[in-house]
Amino acid sequence: MSVLAKEPFMAHELSRDQRPSWPRRAIVTAGMPYGNKGLHFGHVGGVFVPADFYARFLRDRLGRENVIFVSGTDCYGSPIMEGFRKRREADGYKKHISDYVRENHDSQETDLASFGVSCDLYAGSALEPAVHIHERVTSEIIRRLHEKGALEKRSTKQFYDPKAGQFLNGRQVLGHCPIQGCKSEKAYADECDLGHQFEPEELIAPKSALTGETPELVPVDNLYFDLPAYLDYLKDYTKQIEADPTVRSVVSKTMEEWLNPAQLYIQNKFREAFDAIEGELPAHTVIEPEGNKSSFTVAFPSWRERDEAHEVLNRGGVRFRSGKALVPFRITGNVEWGVPVPNDCGCTDLTCWVWPESLWAPISFSRTVLARDAAKLEAAGVDPATLPASALSDAQLMDEVPPMIMDEPAYTHSTLDWRDWWASEDARVYQFIGQDNIYFYCVAQSGMWKALDWNMQQSCVAANYHILYMGKKASSSSQTPPPLAHEMLEHYTPEQLRSHWLSLGLGEKPVSFSPKAFDTRETGKDKDGNPILARDDKRVIDPALKEGALLTGVFNRLARSCFYGVAQKDGDEAAYRTGCIPAGAPGAEVLAETEQAILAFEQAMYTFEFHHAQLVCDELLRAANKRWSDASKAAKNQGDDDAMAQALIDAFHQLRAVTVLMHGIVPAGCDLICEHFAIDPKVFFSWDNIFMTCDELFALLDEEPGSHRIKELPPRFDFFQKHESQY
Repeated sequence: MSVLAKEPFMAHELSRDQRPSWPRRAIVTAGMPYGNKGLHFGHVGGVFVPADFYARFLRDRLGRENVIFVSGTDCYGSPIMEGFRKRREADGYKKHISDYVRENHDSQETDLASFGVSCDLYAGSALEPAVHIHERVTSEIIRRLHEKGALEKRSTKQFYDPKAGQFLNGRQVLGHCPIQGCKSEKAYADECDLGHQFEPEELIAPKSALTGETPELVPVDNLYFDLPAYLDYLKDYTKQIEADPTVRSVVSKTMEEWLNPAQLYIQNKFREAFDAIEGELPAHTVIEPEGNKSSFTVAFPSWRERDEAHEVLNRGGVRFRSGKALVPFRITGNVEWGVPVPNDCGCTDLTCWVWPESLWAPISFSRTVLARDAAKLEAAGVDPATLPASALSDAQLMDEVPPMIMDEPAYTHSTLDWRDWWASEDARVYQFIGQDNIYFYCVAQSGMWKALDWNMQQSCVAANYHILYMGKKASSSSQTPPPLAHEMLEHYTPEQLRSHWLSLGLGEKPVSFSPKAFDTRETGKDKDGNPILARDDKRVIDPALKEGALLTGVFNRLARSCFYGVAQKDGDEAAYRTGCIPAGAPGAEVLAETEQAILAFEQAMYTFEFHHAQLVCDELLRAANKRWSDASKAAKNQGDDDAMAQALIDAFHQLRAVTVLMHGIVPAGCDLICEHFAIDPKVFFSWDNIFMTCDELFALLDEEPGSHRIKELPPRFDFFQKHESQY
């Protein structure tokens, strides 16, 4: 039995006839970090590395010109404004807020590039080259929602600090979350740090972050998207994705929580006060507590009646908490630092609230990529009449384009019309986010995409659970803040960390990242009685190196064995030492084992089970390395050149396959292996060729089997290296 057959997800033989169906084109996005700081490891390991793995896989699977991978800095919103204010007060920062954001953006892109993250564009919603395209997209979407009757002007209350003499943005108000069952210790004006939405007047015990005073609530006009009007659609859509194997269960379960009736929860101790004013409430139903529950429930026909009840309950001294339910989704705000909103949609002189514009920012960034392509093609002499008008028009909005810190793609994409990517049935959008943002990407966004009536394809959202740090939530505001992303590279290589983070299975549960290099637990005493920390204790195994050992050990050995095995060698006249990959078909067991691994890997990628996909590679590498070790040793002992040639044929076949599979996980090392195969990377990594033997691939390249010369490998060469601190 093959080693590969032992795993549960490979228990049944797979068939090429049962392979999953893939789209013609794909957009991949990663959740945008705020532009008020650099990245800690959780941003990189929890979202960007999984997104990059998937984008690289899709480039190989669909063709690189058929994939766009975008993300960027979220430049607007109260966290940025508050961070900028504090920077000015604490450090005397004199530059404009856009400079503040640009500095953080460049830091973020530099860190991501150092981990091998390969966005086609890492943009900024307020920065060139995307800023003016993002403003255009914002206007187009808001006008479209207005035309479709999906927007309404509402007079709602906003916090105002009389002592400071100004309205407060969301992060300048602190209180307790009013949502029933929420355990957040930090709530802001209209959302808590766990993503729950509520009206400002519901916030419990609000305080101004500027003065510490209790702020006033003052009526202001804003535009809201009528999200509750899409309740039936969202219920149907949630049922649909619940049965979709590509959607993680946490997504549909979280969505269902927001599709409940509008309800308030009131503690039993307020029952007498509630009974006294119940007759003043709008239409409602009281649901009595069951068993030993400490509160009863009041259900309303809609959010409107529920919100009308707030004033009555407050007047009667009845405290309450809100249940999760759809409410109008705010589109605008009155802060100066934001994307301008068209004045012909019902309100004037407003800017867009950060959450809605950050949902369509990936569309803006995709359009920026396509506009950049159009500009390149036009500069190269392509007739503009052959290019989409939308891409040419967007290109005119780009001022001087700053150079990317990441490597900019050298190719242009298969179509430059953004609708072919976002609003076409043969395309798919894959969005990688943290689980606390499911409401925005799966509820609010899904409703808006439906309302636009542009045939927008609903996203396949890959929501990861939190990556923990030393067993606790990785938060920069916690008592044990996690290390910054670049600090990790002082102790580990990017590929060691990428492979470890992808092995954690964050799609299934929160998992702790506990790198020994940062572990300050006391594990004993030295001979003088001084404490020994885990990071200095040789007895402590580093969990962050478990997967890296496969790279620096097994993967290195297999690759070196193949290339050194065929290298010409003075004094060795063996027929297989020609500097070329020997001709011949791999053995039947090798072909079957490799094919099963490829099919299992593809299936795991289809369902976003990245840790399973990596385990397939682990099993194939170990099986191939053992086969080579046994076969080459036997051939050498018997002096059988034909058997050695066959061992090399088998090993090269499996090395090429596993290098393609591992390409998205550890790209730098796999690119090196491809370089020494001396095959064009576009051909080498293409899944169009993945089942081919080396002979079949070389025939495709019009080469005679047995004549393809590898690039000579230097002595003692490592495709995957340890960090210098680990020697």
